[in-house]
Amino acid sequence: MAKKWIQKAKLKEGAFTKKAKAAGMGVQAFANKVLKKGSKATTKTKRQAALARTFKKMANRRKG
Repeated sequence: MAKKWIQKAKLKEGAFTKKAKAAGMGVQAFANKVLKKGSKATTKTKRQAALARTFKKMANRRKG
């Protein structure tokens, strides 16, 4: 996989965070809820949740 794949991604910054706050949850908690089996979230929201998890993993790797 290309190292700079994220630069090509079309992102609407803050969209998933806004959904999480509207649900009264943090970003990672909302991502877990959305990605659970049986969730009725839209495909777009599920993809945003998966990306949020990916960003969290990337941030953790940078910290060391």
